[in-house]
Amino acid sequence: MIPRLHARTHSPRDPLAKALGRPLSPNEGLTEYTIAAHWPGLDYYPPNDEQRTWTSVQWAEHLEDPYLEHPFAASADDDRRAILHLDIHLHPDDRELTGPEWAETAHRFARAAGIEIPGAAEHGWRWIAVQAQPGRLDLIANLIHLDGTWRTPPADILRRLADEARRIEQDLNLIQVRTGSTARPAVRTAPTASAQLASVLAQLADEQAGPLAAVRGLVEHTAYRIARQPGAAGTDTAHRLELIARRLHGIQQDLDTTATHLVRSPIAAAPTTARHTTHRTP
Repeated sequence: MIPRLHARTHSPRDPLAKALGRPLSPNEGLTEYTIAAHWPGLDYYPPNDEQRTWTSVQWAEHLEDPYLEHPFAASADDDRRAILHLDIHLHPDDRELTGPEWAETAHRFARAAGIEIPGAAEHGWRWIAVQAQPGRLDLIANLIHLDGTWRTPPADILRRLADEARRIEQDLNLIQVRTGSTARPAVRTAPTASAQLASVLAQLADEQAGPLAAVRGLVEHTAYRIARQPGAAGTDTAHRLELIARRLHGIQQDLDTTATHLVRSPIAAAPTTARHTTHRTP
């Protein structure tokens, strides 16, 4: 699985056309199979009419709306190119993913890119994931937040995307992409104590099946239910629960970072020091 980040643009139309492999159309409706996933806040939008399927042009307009709603939003260096485009390619010999697997992959890359934050479903960044070509997924997002603020991608976004790709490959039993033409198959060795402990932390931090993910999901669901209760008290409580969900997500990220550091950090120096000290006399 290879993620590729494109240069940002002013319009989502060209990235969407590339994702579809054909020009945009005001008549062709894109089904739920083509739009594999989208930002969670879209679920809260009440339908304006009986139309349930949007055309490719309407999806492009949906991603463009923040430009119109916030005409002065820009990055710190006054850049208005707010459209982020990421495409992900499977290995040619990989199996074809199911619809739910593509959706899971899209949400995980959206979180890795920093454009989807748990607990901010109704107040996030607009993005969609398009699965219109075999073995390919395109994620297109607008970095202008619904409140008009600008979302600057993480400085290490490329590393985050690559790391997430490796985790998805492992979780979905896909072919792991290795760099270099002379790469040799990895030799399986017995896991070290650090690797075992890192595995425990990684399980706690797992975004899909970890215990913290389950807790965060319950908190987010409760916030969603309370926000729809009448009265200002419900709104305030829902906001507090959203903040709790964000803190839980931060804990998950910290645990994941710690697990990665634990695996990569050398710990061989300790036994060497012990051998020297055993020869000393009082």
